[in-house]
Amino acid sequence: MKLNKLTLLGLLSVFLISCGSNDDDTNIDNESNEGEVIELPVPEKPYSIVDTGVTDYYSNNALISEPSTGDAFFGQDANYSGNKPSYTDNNDGTITDNVTGLMWEQDMGSKITFDEAFSKASNSILGGYSDWRVPTLKELYSLILFSGKVKGEVAIDLFIDTNYFNQELGDTSIGEREIDAQTWSSTEYVSTTMYGVETVFGVNFIDGRIKGYPKYKPGTGNANTMYFRMVRGNVDYGKNNFIDNGDGTISDLSTGLMWQKSDDGISRDWEESLAYSENLTLADKSDWRLPNAKELQSIVDYTRSPKTTNSPAIDPLFECTEIVDPDGNPGNYPFYWTGTSHLDGATPYSSGVYVAFGEGQGEMNGVLMDVHGAGCQRSDPKSGNKDDYPQFFGPQGDVRYVYNYVRCVRTID
Repeated sequence: MKLNKLTLLGLLSVFLISCGSNDDDTNIDNESNEGEVIELPVPEKPYSIVDTGVTDYYSNNALISEPSTGDAFFGQDANYSGNKPSYTDNNDGTITDNVTGLMWEQDMGSKITFDEAFSKASNSILGGYSDWRVPTLKELYSLILFSGKVKGEVAIDLFIDTNYFNQELGDTSIGEREIDAQTWSSTEYVSTTMYGVETVFGVNFIDGRIKGYPKYKPGTGNANTMYFRMVRGNVDYGKNNFIDNGDGTISDLSTGLMWQKSDDGISRDWEESLAYSENLTLADKSDWRLPNAKELQSIVDYTRSPKTTNSPAIDPLFECTEIVDPDGNPGNYPFYWTGTSHLDGATPYSSGVYVAFGEGQGEMNGVLMDVHGAGCQRSDPKSGNKDDYPQFFGPQGDVRYVYNYVRCVRTID
């Protein structure tokens, strides 16, 4: 009888167990589980969102003590705890996420092309499993932690748990920046970025952002290379199950979160957005809050974009205020604040995370364009004079509005 490798591994594990060879003092936790079938945990919800890992509190520009209800800056990320990150090292090159029910490749290996990633996943038998896949953006984003910190191009604390995951930095010896270590997902942008470039979304665990990356290298047309981290398990992760409650709210039964159906059409700075959320009463509920970064990203619909569907990147059950872009053109949609701070730069407490439900625009060579993709996650200064914005910042001329919009959330009772 012809046995495949998985069968041989299984028979080998049975043989080793029957031999009772563990008669030394080796800690069993350090032994390999290769060949064993590891039962993945069943998540509380199909799309259980892992908390951001944030435990500190911030003002517009400083680390502060914990604010109380009614205080300025109350309602930010650390005021609300969610599903704490929890991982298990299976000692076979795989890591189990006990919250999401996903199993991950521990070490990504070298940078490869988009097509090579799919070939790698389909041929992999890592840990004795043959159902590996390239993760969707929402699956990949489940790993991000906003306890990370970066200073421009230099990594300080990574935005992923390095106790469990091997995360490379960009190779500065060949001219890369430390932040040039982006991890791609399987989620291709339905529109294009830059000058009509095919784009794939990825997460940068060095600088704590989502953006779209060129599938092919500009100039040469050769396939671009990035890091990929394979995943398996919980095929329902990242899939929403929205219900319109008919009272100005929408429930997502997959995450257990209830959302404000429509923004109120008013742009605010970060402190004002926190206060608005804490004081909102909607559908006889008063426990609304500003969502954290991972909660808000959970409702992005990556099958939609202003250019391809004439809509924001969100399910049509939701309503978004339409805005004009900095060139005065209609048909774009706002950035939305989260309660999560983004620790970056010389003044690391002064930026707040937003998610773009319209195009992630920037101005390059005097031309305004979609540089990051609808559904990107970036950050803006938390405060500033409204008359001074929008401004353009960084190598891609990111549009900074500062006065962004709000979509509140609460946990379903």
